[in-house]
Amino acid sequence: MRKKLAEEIREILNRGVVIPAHPLALNGKRHLDERRQRALSRYYLDAGAGGLAVGVHTTQFEIRQPEIGLYQPVLSLAQEEIDDYVSRSGRPIVRIAGVIGQTRQAVEEAAIASEYGYDAVLLSLTAFPDASNETLIKHCREVAEVLPVFGFYIQTAVGGRNLDVDFWRKFAQIENVVGIKVAPFNRYQTIDVVRGMVESGRSEEIALYTGNDDNILVDLLSEYEFLCEGEPVRKRIVGGLLGHWAVWTRTAVRLLEDVQKGVFEKDAVKSLALAHQITDSNAAFFDAAHRFAGCIVGLHEVLRRQGLLEGLWTLNEKEVLTPVQQAEIDRVYNAYPELNDDTFVSENLDRWLS
Repeated sequence: MRKKLAEEIREILNRGVVIPAHPLALNGKRHLDERRQRALSRYYLDAGAGGLAVGVHTTQFEIRQPEIGLYQPVLSLAQEEIDDYVSRSGRPIVRIAGVIGQTRQAVEEAAIASEYGYDAVLLSLTAFPDASNETLIKHCREVAEVLPVFGFYIQTAVGGRNLDVDFWRKFAQIENVVGIKVAPFNRYQTIDVVRGMVESGRSEEIALYTGNDDNILVDLLSEYEFLCEGEPVRKRIVGGLLGHWAVWTRTAVRLLEDVQKGVFEKDAVKSLALAHQITDSNAAFFDAAHRFAGCIVGLHEVLRRQGLLEGLWTLNEKEVLTPVQQAEIDRVYNAYPELNDDTFVSENLDRWLS
């Protein structure tokens, strides 16, 4: 039975919130560190995040391998922490589960997410590198019959594929599509998504979120205008569902709050300077110089420095932090101390780890 998005959650999504892509906490044996996995969720929620995205690229796709079997455990742990937070704070939280694979796997994962109470799925299409738009839309429709769908334009450097404006127009016409994460790291392709959404006629029903970690603030400040049936329609990116926001999350929440208050409209030059500082930091965290090879361990290194993670271990032993990337993280830490939230973390770390 198709699950619809609760109106309360739809309003939150459309208003715009910070949604970190949740990392995976492992111990030295590369087994799940439940205590630190919970601590990460508590950190994001207390930092003011409006949602969590779990089982996504930052959580490591390998969690689905039968010999690892961590997809359900990480969904469950995050759900428990969200439930506890909501019961204490009364603040609703958007729950998004990553879904990958061809149709059978994607539908099964969506059903699992539904069982754990997730609101929507972030749907990756990397399993269809050469499929036609018709095949892709059929796949998306089948997943949308289980849970509301967040579209995902993922950059090619980490396994994505090109998706043209015709795909996005047809995708946005699927009734149970509630959001799109735009993450091609490409201005032309970002415009394709927004244009397709507007031309679908459903742009008011779909929340647009940046996943362009290389262009976060500019995306949040941008307004697009395209014609729909001859009439101009404006559309803004209202929030972010970002790997970058898995670190320095308290600062990210304040950034989005300032965007929503119109703070940056007062000084465009200063705003662009800050935008470039954030992008420079992301280049270090994501290892952009080496085609994003260290995009997960770079985030882990920031969380390790803050005490949230014990080490940099990933399920793929080949993913390691190089001395070059470590030096880059050192550099941006020193260059932009106002961007980190180390003080906030240190004040709450013992409680989150308890």
